[in-house]
Amino acid sequence: MRLEQIGLELSLDNIDQQQPPIASITNSRSSSGNSSSGRGTSSTFNSTTSSMSTRLNSEFESNMFFVSPTEPPLTTTKPPEDVFEELDVLGTGSSGNVLKMRHRESGKICAVKQMRRTLNDEENKRIYMDLQVVLKCECDNIVRCCGYFIKESEVWICMELMTTCFDKLLGSRQKRPLPERFCGAIAASAVKALHYLKEEHNVIHRDVKPSNILINEKGQIKLCDFGISGRLIDSIAKTRAAGCIPYMSPERIEMESSYDVRADVWSLGITLFELATGRSPYAECSTDFDILARVVKDDPPSLPKDMDFSPEFRSFISDCLTKDSRNRPKYKQLLEHAFIKSHLNTVVYLNELD
Repeated sequence: MRLEQIGLELSLDNIDQQQPPIASITNSRSSSGNSSSGRGTSSTFNSTTSSMSTRLNSEFESNMFFVSPTEPPLTTTKPPEDVFEELDVLGTGSSGNVLKMRHRESGKICAVKQMRRTLNDEENKRIYMDLQVVLKCECDNIVRCCGYFIKESEVWICMELMTTCFDKLLGSRQKRPLPERFCGAIAASAVKALHYLKEEHNVIHRDVKPSNILINEKGQIKLCDFGISGRLIDSIAKTRAAGCIPYMSPERIEMESSYDVRADVWSLGITLFELATGRSPYAECSTDFDILARVVKDDPPSLPKDMDFSPEFRSFISDCLTKDSRNRPKYKQLLEHAFIKSHLNTVVYLNELD
């Protein structure tokens, strides 16, 4: 396929409507006797007859908020504006805002994603998938959901409050590289999160990048944003869902008929390259088309020889950025890599940075 056509199709940000939904949620807390505390959706899903907007309205129970993962949720018929007190704006985007808010009844502070509902079914599908995945996950390396509120015009998704994302952190440091120890902690956490998604829920993330990896004051590093994640069928992704072009793997850019979790491994490699060097390997590209051409035609990026990195880190980046996806490692192999094994218990704190 010509690169011009690839660029056009990626810009459309299409997500195949035939992608099957994630299976009904059974919260792990229910098995310990808290049957009333399941983070509820209905037990069955109709993947062909109802639009995403209809599914958002019909497949989730009444608005709810989880004060603690071990306690039953608080339910309410009040509008979320009456339930929360706004404290700060954490971020804004084309699809909505992220606010720091206090839950009035419990006093719990969380990050609330206010996602606008539109007539565009693709946008509604992003909301649906994001909510589905975060409600289903119980992983220390994935940002936890603590509630949701479904409105006619918006969906509010309540998430545990983190301090910052690594994209903002890099920007606040004027693009000064992060120490290798930080990169090791990020890599270990991300691989564990992605491996969990694949093994426990058969999900591929498809949008791994610095802005979707967060850290808090406790040094916990977590993956977020599952709006374009998708189900794997026989370990293969069949749909094309666009992501962020600088982090997309060659096989996804070339629109191969199918791909697997190794596409996210490439994205992780590009992410770590950027954090370790302070710049994207495609920073000099002026257009998305230039990036597409570089990814497809050039040799894969490698860490600069004039920077001080361990052989293990260089090897890990090289493995992640293997251009032929057939030779690129999957998560089980990465978890056995010397670089990951040496950082599985590494904890880093923001106050360590100069």
